[in-house]
Amino acid sequence: VQLQASGGGLVQPGGSLRVSCAASERTFSNYNVGWFRQAPGKEREFVVGISWSGGSTYYADSVKGRFTISRDNAKNMVYLQMNSLKPEDTAVYYCAAQSRDYSGIYYSERRRYAYWGQGTQVTVSS
Repeated sequence: VQLQASGGGLVQPGGSLRVSCAASERTFSNYNVGWFRQAPGKEREFVVGISWSGGSTYYADSVKGRFTISRDNAKNMVYLQMNSLKPEDTAVYYCAAQSRDYSGIYYSERRRYAYWGQGTQVTVSS
């Protein structure tokens, strides 16, 4: 499956932004999807994951209560709504897909994801 992230941009601290991930396959519902991010000079880190059905989600502590993931399998889309953005949220955001056979405990493991999008830059700055 091919993934394409979009919707990044420049936003002020405290602001909101929604990034999207478009998938190429009609069988998108066969995959769990995760969002990761990578800031300059840092390792890529897990942000949030969502199950193939949308019924299960798992958030990193750093974004819990501020970010919301959702998906629309009919449109082959996953969305990440980011509110109350902070400068430390600045990073390139990547969406990735893993087999739906993985349970939620594997959402945060990069090596479990076989497919990655190209990333979209999110910059939080005044």
